[in-house]
Amino acid sequence: MKLKSIDAVSLKKRLDEGKAILIDVREAHEHAREHIEGSRLAPLSRFQLEEFGADRDKTAVFYCHSGGRTGFNAGLLLSKGFRDAYHLSGGILAWKAAGLPTRSKRDAAGAAGEGARKRFGWLF
Repeated sequence: MKLKSIDAVSLKKRLDEGKAILIDVREAHEHAREHIEGSRLAPLSRFQLEEFGADRDKTAVFYCHSGGRTGFNAGLLLSKGFRDAYHLSGGILAWKAAGLPTRSKRDAAGAAGEGARKRFGWLF
């Protein structure tokens, strides 16, 4: 079984139109470090336990770091019965290379630090 490929720019368009659900198959620590905003975490290590319910009628797009894990596990990913399924060609690396935004721990820490600087500017 093989997943169809989609490039980052085409995926962004589908996401903006609400025509796809984005699923991050990396592990939780990878997702926490950096992820595509709006993606749902469903790590391969526990993917069989995941329930997608109403999302099955949407187009699913799976991604990992560079595309390797997603492609290698296509059969497992397709087993969830989505209407249509793709993998993000090149993974999150391709997404970033296309100049598209991600969320990272640094973003969250920066936002928290900014608030602290505003409240306690005299300390910094």
